[in-house]
Amino acid sequence: MSTELRVRIVQDPSDGFTRLPDDLAEGPDITVSLDALADGRIRARLYGPAVPYQYGTEHRVDLAVRPEEVRAAAARLCRHWKDLLIDFRALAPDGRPLPTGPEQPYASLVDLRSRPPGELYDLLHELALAGSELLFGTLLGGDDPRVRRFSAHLAQALDGREGLRVRFDSELYVPWPMVCLPLDDLPPPGEGGDPHTLFPRFLGHRHQIEQTGGAYPWLDSRREPPVVPSVSLNHDLRVDRQGRTRAAEVAAVLAKDTRFVERTTRAEFVRALADASLDEHLMYFWCHGHFVANGAQPACLAVRLTDQVPIDAQTVRDRRRRFSHTSPFQPFVVLNACHAGVPEGGGDVAFLGRELIRAGARGVLGPQIEMPQMFAAEYALEFVTRYLRGTATAGAVAHAVTRHFTDELGNPLGLAYALHHGMDSRLERAVTDTAGGTGAGQEITV
Repeated sequence: MSTELRVRIVQDPSDGFTRLPDDLAEGPDITVSLDALADGRIRARLYGPAVPYQYGTEHRVDLAVRPEEVRAAAARLCRHWKDLLIDFRALAPDGRPLPTGPEQPYASLVDLRSRPPGELYDLLHELALAGSELLFGTLLGGDDPRVRRFSAHLAQALDGREGLRVRFDSELYVPWPMVCLPLDDLPPPGEGGDPHTLFPRFLGHRHQIEQTGGAYPWLDSRREPPVVPSVSLNHDLRVDRQGRTRAAEVAAVLAKDTRFVERTTRAEFVRALADASLDEHLMYFWCHGHFVANGAQPACLAVRLTDQVPIDAQTVRDRRRRFSHTSPFQPFVVLNACHAGVPEGGGDVAFLGRELIRAGARGVLGPQIEMPQMFAAEYALEFVTRYLRGTATAGAVAHAVTRHFTDELGNPLGLAYALHHGMDSRLERAVTDTAGGTGAGQEITV
């Protein structure tokens, strides 16, 4: 009877060439690049194997819009989601709250199948229209025939087959999963449309989406997969003190079969950051966030743990700047920090994430709007449970979780989570046998 022998390599004469280096790995199906030029113009580029025409090359055009206009439109879209959806109040015809049911259903319910379909359709149509206008009205608007041709090529690429891997490479913050394709063929509000016909128009429902630009992770393709992954929970104990959400279940999933660390204060977090040997595979934040002034730039996000001392991008930079790319710090970060909405003039919710990426993080996932705690905990439970299995990439998991909430529960809030880098990040686990070793069967040492 044949037996599969396990091989353990103790010398590596090929110097790691049994794996493809990162620059030879498969690229995204579609890449949209937005470069802010010195004179205030934006240069847009479009390329990838799923892009129509000019296969293998790129489409390129200079846009008429200015970066500050794009930032303002992105901020408005985020406020729109809060004003129209999260703050929506179910009122009687006389303007008073209904005597039964939650007053703010879209902030307090996760399963929205009990809501009137026409009501949800009308709300979604408004959000989808704003998301479509951001892309095709503000960013790619105007009468320039070159921009219109570029816009048509992009729309054709995004409206093709579903499930593509799409990268928006831009230092301009835009909540891309909340952006939409045109709605020309769908009924207007007030005609009782089906919400499920609107979900596929959102890019975050249609494709795997990541935003890059400004910072790139250190991806060491030869890093050995762990037998037991290291996971941290960094949280504010005051959030959901009454236990109304499923946050405790998220903590239990994070701690199961992992090397688990819990931190509740800024002092604990910065002490870990200052350790050159910090090695975590998943770093999870459950806390509040707020925007802080950032000079002439848009306000940036900072988070607070139980002691309420802010943790911002500079906090990370001060502790990690001196460490080189040989540092083992390469976690995937879930920044489940609810913030008090985007400030006037726009805010950069990606700034903290970019600094974590510069420090070595493989990707950062987080909400782009003020997220209700009930939904935030449910989303986190779905995401970390699937990601910790180690069988799918972060991009595939985030896409599947978004579709779980939209297609099964009728809830669009998963579209408000965005991935900054990390679309291809996966928690690899070393194979273990029943005796507790790695691999299976007998072993040959090479």
